[in-house]
Amino acid sequence: MTMTAHIQELRRKHQDLSSRVEQAQRSPGVSDLDIAEMKKQKLRIKEEIRRLGN
Repeated sequence: MTMTAHIQELRRKHQDLSSRVEQAQRSPGVSDLDIAEMKKQKLRIKEEIRRLGN
Protein backbone atom coordinates (compact mmCIF):
# COMPACT_ATOMS: atom_id res chain seq x y z
CA MET A 1 0.00 0.00 0.00
CA THR A 2 1.37 3.40 -0.90
CA MET A 3 1.67 6.13 1.69
CA THR A 4 -1.03 8.16 -0.09
CA ALA A 5 -3.42 5.21 -0.09
CA HIS A 6 -2.70 4.57 3.59
CA ILE A 7 -3.43 8.20 4.50
CA GLN A 8 -6.64 8.12 2.46
CA GLU A 9 -7.74 4.97 4.30
CA LEU A 10 -6.99 6.63 7.64
CA ARG A 11 -9.05 9.66 6.59
CA ARG A 12 -11.92 7.37 5.62
CA LYS A 13 -11.75 5.66 9.02
CA HIS A 14 -11.66 9.04 10.76
CA GLN A 15 -14.75 10.20 8.86
CA ASP A 16 -16.55 6.93 9.65
CA LEU A 17 -15.78 7.35 13.34
CA SER A 18 -17.01 10.96 13.21
CA SER A 19 -20.33 9.75 11.85
CA ARG A 20 -20.54 7.00 14.45
CA VAL A 21 -19.80 9.44 17.29
CA GLU A 22 -22.48 11.86 16.07
CA GLN A 23 -25.02 9.05 15.80
CA ALA A 24 -24.06 7.66 19.23
CA GLN A 25 -24.44 11.06 20.87
CA ARG A 26 -28.03 11.22 19.59
CA SER A 27 -28.82 7.70 20.84
CA PRO A 28 -29.78 7.49 24.51
CA GLY A 29 -28.71 3.84 24.79
CA VAL A 30 -25.03 4.44 24.05
CA SER A 31 -22.82 4.89 27.08
CA ASP A 32 -20.56 7.88 27.57
CA LEU A 33 -17.66 5.45 27.94
CA ASP A 34 -18.28 4.03 24.45
CA ILE A 35 -18.46 7.53 22.98
CA ALA A 36 -15.24 8.53 24.74
CA GLU A 37 -13.47 5.45 23.34
CA MET A 38 -14.57 6.32 19.80
CA LYS A 39 -13.31 9.87 20.29
CA LYS A 40 -9.94 8.52 21.47
CA GLN A 41 -9.75 6.34 18.36
CA LYS A 42 -10.52 9.38 16.22
CA LEU A 43 -7.74 11.34 17.91
CA ARG A 44 -5.22 8.51 17.42
CA ILE A 45 -6.11 8.34 13.72
CA LYS A 46 -5.87 12.10 13.35
CA GLU A 47 -2.44 12.11 14.99
CA GLU A 48 -1.32 9.28 12.69
CA ILE A 49 -2.50 11.22 9.63
CA ARG A 50 -0.65 14.31 10.83
CA ARG A 51 2.51 12.30 11.53
CA LEU A 52 2.47 10.61 8.13
CA GLY A 53 1.68 13.85 6.34
CA ASN A 54 4.86 15.56 7.51
